[in-house]
Amino acid sequence: MLPIAVFAVSCANSSRDAVSVGKPSCCASNAEAPAAFTDRSLYQLDSTWTNDANQSLKLGKLQGRVQIVAMFFASCTYACTIIVHDMNRIESALPETARAKVGFTLVTIDTERDTPEALRAYRAAHKLPADRWTLLHGTPDDTLELAALLNVKFKREANGQFAHSNLITVLNEQGEVIHQLAGLNQDIKETVKLIERAVAALRHNLIIQ
Repeated sequence: MLPIAVFAVSCANSSRDAVSVGKPSCCASNAEAPAAFTDRSLYQLDSTWTNDANQSLKLGKLQGRVQIVAMFFASCTYACTIIVHDMNRIESALPETARAKVGFTLVTIDTERDTPEALRAYRAAHKLPADRWTLLHGTPDDTLELAALLNVKFKREANGQFAHSNLITVLNEQGEVIHQLAGLNQDIKETVKLIERAVAALRHNLIIQ
């Protein structure tokens, strides 16, 4: 992945790849996180997002956990449901000790309809735990920018649905892309192993600091 400073936004072409619920707390463990990010970090972005509790935040607030990120839209009737299911499979496959150091972030591509209220209803319907799952809404421009950096392409169709990439991205604690899982219902074994290694590296960094 190229440094963000030289990455161009381009979503001209679309592609098709044929618990408890409460107030989100995506950043509770990150209050003392340093402000500086590497030149490969998505957390450099200055965009402001709104979560399903109608709270504003920068992506940098996600720092400090390994993050599993996907772009979706709440009214999706097929692919997005499978993407979220795949993320649930990853969550369930992680040992409990690792799971506590991992966050799951869904960013909507439907900036018109997926209001914080709609995202809150989606969280409740899919029983996404508030202590690990973050649901975000942004402006159209900010959403396009993030999609380009994640290599996610999407386009709204005449029926109001979206053609979009089916992609799950793993970020390390600094917001750098370290892995992507493309497609639906894929084997998650290697992804889970990589996440466990990233969590182990995070713990090592905390110890030496």
